[in-house]
Amino acid sequence: MATGQKLMRAIRVFEFGGPEVLKLQSDVVVPVPQSHQVLIKVHACGVNPVETYIRSGAYSRKPALPYTPGSDVAGIIESVGDKVSAFKKGDRVFCYSTVSGGYAEFALAADDTIYPLPETLNFRQGAALGIPYFTACRALFHSARARAGESVLVHGASGGVGLATCQIARAHGLKVLGTAGSEEGKKLVLQNGAHEVFNHKEANYIDKIKMSVGDKDKGVDVIIEMLANENLSNDLKLLSHGGRVVVVGCRGPIEINPRDTMAKETSIIGVSLSSSTKEEFQQFAGLLQAGIEKGWVKPVIGSEYPLEKAAQAHEDIIHGSGKTGKMILLL
Repeated sequence: MATGQKLMRAIRVFEFGGPEVLKLQSDVVVPVPQSHQVLIKVHACGVNPVETYIRSGAYSRKPALPYTPGSDVAGIIESVGDKVSAFKKGDRVFCYSTVSGGYAEFALAADDTIYPLPETLNFRQGAALGIPYFTACRALFHSARARAGESVLVHGASGGVGLATCQIARAHGLKVLGTAGSEEGKKLVLQNGAHEVFNHKEANYIDKIKMSVGDKDKGVDVIIEMLANENLSNDLKLLSHGGRVVVVGCRGPIEINPRDTMAKETSIIGVSLSSSTKEEFQQFAGLLQAGIEKGWVKPVIGSEYPLEKAAQAHEDIIHGSGKTGKMILLL
């Protein structure tokens, strides 16, 4: 190590595997921002299910080893590259992507992936904005083409993306239905925009959803699906004519009957936030900024962990009993 280099604590992954491969290192060199980059002093970083898939080596995209996980960072800019003009040291920001990884005391991010964090939101809430809210925007408006007056079922609504979807859909004039697996989760979903909520652990909850939309042949216009490997077959039976299932999350294969798509000409659409263009990200950010100003963007924080408990966070986000908001690491 060269003399004078600053060191930081960071989670490092040296091999793909279970949560135990997340190693806390205290001698990681603090990165230096290049031309269009900023260095953020991280106050909070969101934990997302996809980060567990990447860590395990099961995801289509495999980072070069070793690496530091984490994308949803909120903090204060420590320094900026020589071509950065929109931000300066001391600015409060959040981002949806990092260059060096967010499970660390400092993180590099490209200047076109960061946004001002309003004073009305704290750093915990800032770490819950990027991927959850941008994914919800893309799923609702780019993938599903949802319109005011339509109905949307958020299947798995009590997690970070689910609650964001409920808030956004309600604010844009949709009838919002949600599912959750606990009474606490159901209450949270209702508090964040859903008109009705159902317990997906009840044997007859599908029938209750059908009754809620009235005529059994009518169905739901849009389903935002967080666990397609369990729900997709039932989703197809719940859709209205021309209805759309948008797959946000999936943890394995599922058998479906394609005939279930034919009579009502329904669609199954995947969503990948990383496919968004810069212009689309700007649109999502503009929508969120308006929502923050109007007060309907209210990130809900769930479990909080110190950096050294990152492995426990990864265990809990996959095997926990039920999601109740966005999981974050605090630094």
